Amino acid sequence: MIRFIPETGSTNADLAARLSAGEAVPEGEWLVADRQSAGRGRQGRTWFDGVGNFMGSTVVRPGPGDPPTGTLALVAGLAVHEAVAPLIAPPHRAMLKWPNDVMIGAAKLCGILLEGASGCVIVGIGVNLAQAPAVDGRETVALSEFGPAPDRDAFTASLALHFDRELERWRAFGLEPLIRRWLAAGHPEGTPLEVGEPGTEPVRGRFAGLSGDGALQLLFADGTRQTIHAGEVRLAPGN
Repeated sequence: MIRFIPETGSTNADLAARLSAGEAVPEGEWLVADRQSAGRGRQGRTWFDGVGNFMGSTVVRPGPGDPPTGTLALVAGLAVHEAVAPLIAPPHRAMLKWPNDVMIGAAKLCGILLEGASGCVIVGIGVNLAQAPAVDGRETVALSEFGPAPDRDAFTASLALHFDRELERWRAFGLEPLIRRWLAAGHPEGTPLEVGEPGTEPVRGRFAGLSGDGALQLLFADGTRQTIHAGEVRLAPGN
């Protein structure tokens, strides 16, 4: 089920309020807004409200035997990648940056925010279909730069279908095939990366794959490795 609304503060906040009120929001339901006045990204950043872009959220209800909920970031990123990849003609291609950013070259196409609420996980996704925001210190891109902007409603249906498929695979087959497929769509091994929160000195190394639980593996110049379970990851200058 996809519910379209003309305007709201935040689709994530709307779903969180419904869950907090005891509403049994089902998996597979999406809330999609034409405009958001208080959309949020990671670290509380404002999410750009671009008319014609995709801005929506859905709910996952984790159950016994499901993989760790943190790996839903990989599920969401892969679902978006599958939805946008056919819309980009060579030589350009969509690429995943750990854990769930979707990039075209060094430019960010998509933002994903996962939030826990009432025992559920709310997955909020924003994809630049028609417009790319101007963000200080970051390069951004929209699909409209590679052809006509995709129809928002058709894109929504495609994304919902891919998310449902990836969620089903996550539950049925676990992390190994998810990680394998993520790596096939992600930045190549050896890609220089920086990891660190804003205002801190970043750790610099090269991408060395993912661990069995989906964490980032960073290889340093001295041959040592570090496992990164959380943090802001950027493509290092020179990519």
